[in-house]
This record gives sequence, C-alpha cells and structure tokens, in this order.
Amino acid sequence: MAQRVARRSRRGLHQPRRHRHLHGLRPLRRDRRPAARLPAGDARLLDRRRHRPLGPRRGVCQGARARRGAAAGGRHRAGCTQVVRPVCEKVDYRLVDTPAGFQEAAEALAAGRGPFAVDTERASTFRYGDRAFLIQVQREDAGTFLIAPEGHRDDATRALSPVLNGETWILHAAASDLPCLSELGLRAVSLFDTEVAARIAGYQRPNLANMVERICGVVLEKGHGREDWSKVPLPREWQDYAALDVAYLTDLADGLAEELAQTGKLEFAEQEFAYILDTSSSPRTGTGSWRDLKGASRISSALSMQLARALWAAREAQAKRSDRSPSNILQNRVLVDIALAQPTTIRDVMAVPGFPRRRKDLAAACLDVMTEAREQDRSTWPSRPKSAPTDVPSKSTMRREYPALSEALEEARDEVADLADALNMEASTIATTKLLRAAVWKASHSLHPWDVRRAQQELSELGARPWQCELVAPIIAAAGLSAADE
Repeated sequence: MAQRVARRSRRGLHQPRRHRHLHGLRPLRRDRRPAARLPAGDARLLDRRRHRPLGPRRGVCQGARARRGAAAGGRHRAGCTQVVRPVCEKVDYRLVDTPAGFQEAAEALAAGRGPFAVDTERASTFRYGDRAFLIQVQREDAGTFLIAPEGHRDDATRALSPVLNGETWILHAAASDLPCLSELGLRAVSLFDTEVAARIAGYQRPNLANMVERICGVVLEKGHGREDWSKVPLPREWQDYAALDVAYLTDLADGLAEELAQTGKLEFAEQEFAYILDTSSSPRTGTGSWRDLKGASRISSALSMQLARALWAAREAQAKRSDRSPSNILQNRVLVDIALAQPTTIRDVMAVPGFPRRRKDLAAACLDVMTEAREQDRSTWPSRPKSAPTDVPSKSTMRREYPALSEALEEARDEVADLADALNMEASTIATTKLLRAAVWKASHSLHPWDVRRAQQELSELGARPWQCELVAPIIAAAGLSAADE
C-alpha cells in the first residue's frame, strides 16, 4: 500500500519543458508527470491543406493567432520565475441565424482550407433534449462563424452538410458534441479530439482553457458555459465566449499531435478518435428510462417501482410538450423520494424533502398520476431486474463475496498504475477499473487460464481499443485466472 501511495504521489510532479515555437514566451510548466518516451513513432501532424498525416515540422503555433498572442505581452524576463501569458484578443466572427446567412457561411467555409474546428452550445438544463442551439465553426482562410439553427434547422442542414460532411473536424471532448451535430445531419469522416489527445499526452487538467494556455500560451476568458443558449438574442459577451472555443483549436491540435508523435503515442490517440467517431455519431434518442434516475437503485418494492415509472413517464411527456428540461419540472432526487414515500394525499406529496414550495397544483398532478398507477393491473408493474450468473459484480460485492478475485483486481490495477507512470498518463486512460473488473471476472469463468492472445481478444470484446489491449493483456494473462481456481 505504501508503494501505491508513493507512486500516486509522484503523479503531481511537474516537469518544465521549453517551447521553441511560442515566440519569446517563457518556458511553460506542464501540469503532468515527467515523460517516459515510447519507441519513436511516425511524427505525423494534420496537414491543413490535404487533411492527412504529414511529417514533423518546426513549430506548431506559428499562425497569426500565436503571433498576435506573443505581441500582446508574452515575454521572458531574465531571472523571473513567473510565467507571463497574454490574455486572448477578441476574435472576429459572424453570427448567422437565417437561411441566407447559413448559405453565406457555408460558401465562405468551403473556400477555406484545412480541417474544421467545431464546437456546439446546448441547453439541456433548460430545454428538452440535447440539441445544439449554437454551432461554432472556424477554418483557415475562412474565418469563424456562429451558426444559430433553431427555427431553421432543415435550412442549416442543407447549407452546411455539403461543406462539413466527409471532412476532418477538430473538437474538444467530441463525444458530447457529435450526437447533436448528427441530429442536424452533420457527420465528420475523421476527427482530432484535443481533450482526448491531452489525456493521452499526460496532462492532468485537459480542459480547453488550461490546454490553450499551456500549448498556445494564451489565457482564455471563460465563464458562460452554463448559460441558457436557447436565449434569443444571445448577449454579445456570450457570443465572444463561444467564438473563443474554436479560435485556438487548430493550433492546439497541431501542438498535441507533435507531442504525441514525439513520444510514440499518436497512434493511441488516432484509435481513440476512430472509436469516438464510431460510437458517438448518432443522435441521442430520448432521455433514458426511470431506471436511469440517480437513486433509483434504492427502490425495491413493486409499488414504489410502479410509482417511479409512472411519475417519470408523466414528467417526460410534459417536458416534451413544453420543451423544458425534465429536471426543471421535478428534480430526479425528489421524484425518487416521492416513489419511496408512496404518498396518498397532496399534503404527503408536498412534505417530501425538496418538493417545490407552494406548488399545490404540481402535487395534485403527481397524486393523480400515482392514483392511476396504483389501479393498473399488477401483472404490468415493473420488477427488479434479475442478475445473470455472468453479470459482473460491483466492486463492493466482489470484495465481499469473491475476495480472491478482488485481490487479483487490485494487483491488476497496481500493474496498470505502474504502466501509466512509465507512459506518463493516468491509469484510467489505459484501462478503467470497470474494464479491469470485467476482464478479471470473465477470465475467472474460463476453463483454462488466458494467454496473452486470448486476453487481447476478450479485452477487445469488452470495448478496449487495440492499443489498450496490447498493454493490458499481459497483465490479465499473468494473473492466471480460471474457473478451476474457484
């Protein structure tokens, strides 16, 4: 245990590294552990003209934005330990919210060159669903466009899809943006995710503002990420904020691609990008089910499950009709507590902790829903799902009922943590605890211990990418687990 604590404490160490490409900015301190290089791989970057990997080149932030940033006050003062970084300048952009504007933006973007830097702003905490209310697109020689599609979504699709579809996109945390873009019929053929790239490169704080500061030497002014982006018109300061989300993405992608290439991890990132594109490029359908509610696992009685299902369905229908977020009608926690309390009067409903005060009308509506649910045929009521013998147990269940497997899991986690230290990345980037637990559980049900090849196959079936399979398979195989050990 002491070795594990010592190993994890080393993750907070910082390693200074000089950047030749920041035009006079003081060398930056990276918020990551000292790097341990892999065998040199192909040093490939995004070629903005041909959209394909290209050999290494000198400097990654040498565009006009980086030059402006350096001129704005970045400097290296001899004998000074403080890093002086320029605050970002205001970005030129154009907001378009009409069919004619969409067409003009599409024509300008088509005339640009290189990959598209893309981001979206949504309003799922205010509106029903997770659709995009603003799409930010930036491209070299084309400029930055803020596209507001609400009210003209079909027109936005007709104008933008011929330009954006089948191209390379740069996004930050692409898995959260791709579904709402797909809902508009917009799909990339390849992508570069700067958030994922930063994790693989070893950064512990891969958020956009931190990465732009570390790689491009520019401080982004943030603060409007949780606004109601369905608001019309959008305040000017919100527009400025949204434009900055794509202003430095191309430079950031170039810098991260060079780092990954130099440490032999670019292929890791490319496999992650392909996986995200494959699994996140479909529109999200619905908002789940009542079983997905936080706290729903506390519901055990048949009546409470019936009430929870009925309340969830009624809330969902009302949210869809009124285009409001379901949680703005009734919070998830309160809904679960109402189902657990099984109230029979309006007063009982309003007594549930967290229920909106002075909302007698809402309490009456909830009671009507529950009264109708109680009267339904009991054979139609939901029941607790039964666990199959092959279902992976939770961490606590494994520790309590399968101590030997729990010990094997901890040993595997320690091995992955050591490997993560050597590769300068977080252990969860290589393999999550959920993946390791599933692999250990599955191996323990095999007639014979897995060899490395079998472990790679099984990890792949569990969703691991090839690079993860190659790194983790020897660890799982070395455990020597099989059904004979039970």
